[in-house]
Amino acid sequence: MTDRQTAPDFTLPQDGGDPVTLSALRPSPVVLFFYPRDNTSGCTKEAKAFTALQADFEAAGAKVFGISKDDIAAHGKFRAKQELGIPLLSDAEGTTCEDYGVWKEKSMYGKMFWGIVRSTFLIDGDGNIAREWRKVKVDGHAEEVLDAVKAL
Repeated sequence: MTDRQTAPDFTLPQDGGDPVTLSALRPSPVVLFFYPRDNTSGCTKEAKAFTALQADFEAAGAKVFGISKDDIAAHGKFRAKQELGIPLLSDAEGTTCEDYGVWKEKSMYGKMFWGIVRSTFLIDGDGNIAREWRKVKVDGHAEEVLDAVKAL
């Protein structure tokens, strides 16, 4: 068994609930999916995929959270409009995004800008990163993450 990296701890506000502190969720496994922006096509598809499998994640004992830099009000509107069941956390300051290495320089139509690179982290019950997915392609991703949770 290789040494696993300890997941950076955080406390972030969630839409419609109390702030979430990662270390307080132990010993449950935790899935964190970082996404660029509320109400964009890829982000909506990803959040809906995790919502569709929410009962399966819960049955496996895992808690799932989406994280972006959008504020709590935007998250609330996004969840209501898309009927999302997954709690969304706001990292408005970007500290958690930086701690997880998902805040990167990106390019679109020849223009460079900073943004969140779609990434997912599976954190085991001891608070270590068990698996990470970078530059995620949405199709089939939530199912792959669920399989990894079940394999813990």
